Amino acid sequence: MKFLYVFPHPDDESFGPAGAMYTQLQQGHEVHLLTLTRGEATRQRHKLGVSLEEMGEIRYREMLEVEKTLGLSSMTVLNLPDNQLKEIDPREVETVVETHIRKIQPDILVSYPVHGISGFHDHLVMHAVAKRVYLQTKDEGADYLKRLAFFTIPDNGDPQFKKPDGFRLKNSSEEEIDCIVKLSDEAVKKFKQALMCYKTYQETIEKSGVVEEIGDKVHFEIFGESFNSPLSDLTDQLH
Repeated sequence: MKFLYVFPHPDDESFGPAGAMYTQLQQGHEVHLLTLTRGEATRQRHKLGVSLEEMGEIRYREMLEVEKTLGLSSMTVLNLPDNQLKEIDPREVETVVETHIRKIQPDILVSYPVHGISGFHDHLVMHAVAKRVYLQTKDEGADYLKRLAFFTIPDNGDPQFKKPDGFRLKNSSEEEIDCIVKLSDEAVKKFKQALMCYKTYQETIEKSGVVEEIGDKVHFEIFGESFNSPLSDLTDQLH
């Protein structure tokens, strides 16, 4: 089967779902990644003393290392304006996502949940675009699309905390979790290696506690479907 992960920024794929992506590749599936921006607006550029364009190039090069580390089937990085998705015509974002979906023809589309995990507006726009394009493309006859899933973090009862960038993490309730992918030791290792590819983000990664937060499980919501107990694989019980 084919998976297409769609996220707005470099490192979105590594801050959580990378272990599941590697697992899916090891199972023989195709795993494709579409990233809408180069993440050039990050505050890290001020610490590095580089321009927006230079920061975008740095982050793109880091993404190329992630692509090799995970062994992705393909990776496409666009150059929409980072931190500005809410300011541009949403139809422009929808068009580029739809074009890529029609090119890849994935069985399963994966993006962010409604709360965006961090609440960052680019993430919220991404959720709305993914849902809209998925439904519209299916309505227009794209029967290869079988499932829309959202990478998320479960609510484990602990107090929510702020990441170093100031965003308060959002969680999904136990009832909202539809799939839990258990990671092998090798998949956990690849997850950590993918994070290490972002040389300019190591301080943020360490402070965020993402490695401990994810552990050896990756959680997903599934749009329009409900299960008495969570699936162990996003390809389970596909209709």
